[in-house]
Amino acid sequence: MQLPIIDLVVFLIYMLAIVLFGASFYFKKRSADDYIRGGGRLPSWAIGMSIFATFVSSISFLALPGSAYLSNWNGFVFSLSIPVAAILAVKFFVPLYRGIKNPSAYYYLETKFGSWARTYASICYLLTQLARMGAILYLLALPMNALFGWSIPLIILVTGVSVLVYAILGGFEAVIWTDAVQGIILITGALTCALILVFSMPEGPMQMVEIAKQDQKFSLGSFGISLSEATFWVILVYGLFINLQNFGVDQNYVQRYLSAKNDKEAVKSTLLGSLLYVPVSLLFFFIGTALYAYYQAMPGLLPEALSSIEEADKIFPYFIVNGLPTGMTGLLIASIFAAGMSTISTSINSSATILLTDHVKKYLRPNLSGKGEMKVLFLASFFMGALSIVVALAFSGVTSALDAWWALSAIFSGGILGLFLLGYVGRNIRRKFAAIGVILGVLVIAWMSLSPSLAEEQSWSSPFHTNLTIVFGTLVIFLTGFLLSALYHHRNGKK
Repeated sequence: MQLPIIDLVVFLIYMLAIVLFGASFYFKKRSADDYIRGGGRLPSWAIGMSIFATFVSSISFLALPGSAYLSNWNGFVFSLSIPVAAILAVKFFVPLYRGIKNPSAYYYLETKFGSWARTYASICYLLTQLARMGAILYLLALPMNALFGWSIPLIILVTGVSVLVYAILGGFEAVIWTDAVQGIILITGALTCALILVFSMPEGPMQMVEIAKQDQKFSLGSFGISLSEATFWVILVYGLFINLQNFGVDQNYVQRYLSAKNDKEAVKSTLLGSLLYVPVSLLFFFIGTALYAYYQAMPGLLPEALSSIEEADKIFPYFIVNGLPTGMTGLLIASIFAAGMSTISTSINSSATILLTDHVKKYLRPNLSGKGEMKVLFLASFFMGALSIVVALAFSGVTSALDAWWALSAIFSGGILGLFLLGYVGRNIRRKFAAIGVILGVLVIAWMSLSPSLAEEQSWSSPFHTNLTIVFGTLVIFLTGFLLSALYHHRNGKK
């Protein structure tokens, strides 16, 4: 399938413009502080849009409509947990990190449990970001390859290098401002697509609602108490833990808390970015449902090759190419790339910050000069970006990249939230008991993540739904560290 010239021009102009815009911030940087947090002078609305854009990756842009098309709005329950996590974030986490005034999210863990905790958490974060960036680049390339025949390695290379250029040259300010632009393009594109879908129904907009209601497409899932299925409660609890991890210990978010002008602005940006995702994610689910109704009403428009369950994530891109006016298709494809690029640029900058603060300055060059810090940040950004491209290319041999990403992220990020909560909520927690908790928690996470596909005997396989992995892992770490410390203090007569 050939992309019309006008759409291709729109898409290429967008890609070139965003790279040049981001790279232009190279001439505004003056120090490592500018590179890491924009000098703490960024407006709250731009930071909020960046937080929102970090939430939305190309995985969300394609997978959420695909999920709604295939089933219902069960996945939207995840978004319902965000307001709770956001309120906890602005009440506890934002003041905590702005009070510490350290660019690393993991310095706090060092103050509680020693250097091992900071190093462990930072390494887990870096591995998670590599897996995340690689999965996003690869999953971004799949529908473009299927629709246009574009080479998957070529898409990965072009997208990865484009982000790498402006993330390296522009630093944190480039990340924030390009995220803001990309977030606006993303929302505009999705809204336009939803309106066109609804008003393209043969019998009018209400036909979409009738078809969706008839096939229970608006359902939020079962309200049963099963722990082996994706019930309403399983998704809600999963969402709460994931979002607490995002707001509490993810460098991507902590760096944004520190970039605001003051505490009030930091709170405003956090609430804007997190709460904006709720209606936008609802919009994505609505698009998926509208696509279902659209192709139910006009089944002849959908090729038989896309009618299988495995092809659900390609339905939205197919409509973008075949159901939108010329020119609008280019904008929507740009929106998909915007969703991926904003997340990747964030990960590159935040990962470089962690490499500088938690590894180079801590262990190799504690008294590094300002110029030396900038050199490390440039090299670290290049290293992480280039490595993410390699990881994306390696995903080509994986049967299900999305399943692989979920498994890897659960293992690599395992334990950080539990360790953070242990330090934040617990009092007088012994370091060795925290370490024991982390070891046990990671073992539980590895078992729940890998046993369903690796265990030969069903008795060894985890009976729980995979979304509960982070829940049980976090609870094991927290309860182990807390209870062992409480028992120790009790035996030794200490409070």
